Amino acid sequence: MHEKPAPKPVVWIASTKRDLKNLPDAIQDRVGYALWIAQGGKQHPQAKALKGFGDASVIEIIEDWQRDTYRAVYTVRFAEAVYVLHVFQKKSRRGAKTPKPEMAVIEKRLRDATEIHEARTRKKEKR
Repeated sequence: MHEKPAPKPVVWIASTKRDLKNLPDAIQDRVGYALWIAQGGKQHPQAKALKGFGDASVIEIIEDWQRDTYRAVYTVRFAEAVYVLHVFQKKSRRGAKTPKPEMAVIEKRLRDATEIHEARTRKKEKR
């Protein structure tokens, strides 16, 4: 018998978990399901690589609900966990492009996730 591998843990960077909890329940459910799929090493059909990061390791989930658009961004760059980088309501009505201030938050939190990952790795190596 083949056992399924344990799901990867989700690591919430900065205020991402609180930000998700402040969104409508329907959006929380959809983002939660997409993250659950990511924990299993797969990608939700509505998830796509976020442009500007050079590879497909930074993923964006876009959900529309009641004429508003919500986004959640996570990374699968590190094999041990899914790091949630940013969760927000897109305010701009022009175009689908992620606004520059939101991209700046994502970039900073990706650096934070890298530092957290490296610290977790060092901690495991000391054991």
